Amino acid sequence: MYSKIFLRLEPVGLELVAAAARRAGHSVRVIDLQVESHADYFRLLDDWAPEVVAFSGNYLANVPEIVDLAKATRARLPRAFIFTGGHSVSFTAEEVLRHADGAIDCVLRGEGEPPIESLLEAVAHDRSALARVPGAVTPDGQGPPPVFVHHLDDLLPARDLLRHRRKYFIGQLDPCASIEFSRGCPWDCTFCSAWTFYGRSYRVKTPERAVEEIAQIREPGLFILDDVAFIQADHGMAIGEAIARRGIQKRYYVETRGDVLLRNKEVFKFWSRLGLKIMFLGIEAIDEEGLRKFRKRVSFSKNFEALEFARTIDITVAINIIADPGWDRERFRLLREWCSEIPEVVNISVNTPYPGTETWHTEARKLTSRDYRLFDIQHAVLPTALPLHEFYEELVATQQVLNRKHLGASQIWGATKMVASLLAKGQTNFIKMLFKFGSVYDPDLQYADHMQPVAYEMDLPPAPRAAVERGALYVHQAAGRRPREIDSATERFVDETRISAAD
Repeated sequence: MYSKIFLRLEPVGLELVAAAARRAGHSVRVIDLQVESHADYFRLLDDWAPEVVAFSGNYLANVPEIVDLAKATRARLPRAFIFTGGHSVSFTAEEVLRHADGAIDCVLRGEGEPPIESLLEAVAHDRSALARVPGAVTPDGQGPPPVFVHHLDDLLPARDLLRHRRKYFIGQLDPCASIEFSRGCPWDCTFCSAWTFYGRSYRVKTPERAVEEIAQIREPGLFILDDVAFIQADHGMAIGEAIARRGIQKRYYVETRGDVLLRNKEVFKFWSRLGLKIMFLGIEAIDEEGLRKFRKRVSFSKNFEALEFARTIDITVAINIIADPGWDRERFRLLREWCSEIPEVVNISVNTPYPGTETWHTEARKLTSRDYRLFDIQHAVLPTALPLHEFYEELVATQQVLNRKHLGASQIWGATKMVASLLAKGQTNFIKMLFKFGSVYDPDLQYADHMQPVAYEMDLPPAPRAAVERGALYVHQAAGRRPREIDSATERFVDETRISAAD
């Protein structure tokens, strides 16, 4: 839901794996279904008939779409090797293979760049060798554990393979490319799976390599993908100084923590002069109890101090607050008052146990739904203290504070020059964003999403396992908002059982 309004990010993960496969001598193409349709995808399959098809499984809510597309792809290309990789499927590999019912040959866990060459080599010459590919999970078993990229300097995304680069944006940065300066996170927040995915490793790209890559990027906006930006002050300053020496002019968006911002004030001051104008702070809670629950290891007073500092250096801050399903009306009311009083953009997400997180192991047996599509941090999948529809009414009413303050005609009026400049360049992503809130954030729609027949379900964590009935493995008709479906033009495929909204 968030990506339907506020951002559409360049798929750097796909570009990096594509680049690694191309370096190994393979012909590679990339299609991004954020900006292209299923019809475009199947047209590419028909025109090119690839021997291998890979899906990016970074987001849990995309798993049903990936499985459906894999089944349709298998029907068209029965001899193709089909696999998926990425963050979320790394924690749900066995389930994804089971749901795919033979349509997916392999789930590649962990970082995709190191093993892609050996995986493609095994596909071409000896399928039994898949058992020796790090991170590979097949219906026959698992290979060795995933391995990490040793040097981030060795990576360069195949950005030339994307056909619609002007479609990527985040807020006012339109268009916007993405880049990573580091991978991993040294913190261990209970709701996050970054530290479990990367094994608490933390690696950085050298300043020289980072700036060389920035110089090759055409887009005027740049989203720095690091989970926490500028953890190491010297590293952040060195990149900034190299950008200044090269005379590179861009606008930047980063994500960081309040304690990192306060510890490295000079770095963020310097970057604000370089063009850092928007910062995302994961504050998560506005009281000490909530911060302890999420194990943020930073006090609310420090977070508030960080907000005050950001205001002094002319950086617009977007805050994330995690709403707990156990909240009552009074808790939502107090949060609305707080959001109304501060100048920052406030995003509200819902506490959601994800596979790979600590909360998954402690809370998952309380789940009210295991439908992947609802695991988007905008739906409540744990029991709510309020009746579910009332919870969504309170949630959306709180999110409306953001809408009233920062979206709509008032935002255009306050940024006339910037809006005119975007329109003159044919960039409309940001302008369209300003008026989408009401069509996406709707209590009735969010409640109806729970009424959809179950498509594919996640397993609960290991025993003791709750006694829950499993839903149908393949159902596509929706009672709520229309899900992403296989295009109707492809219904004649998938043997005699067609994949369609009617099945």
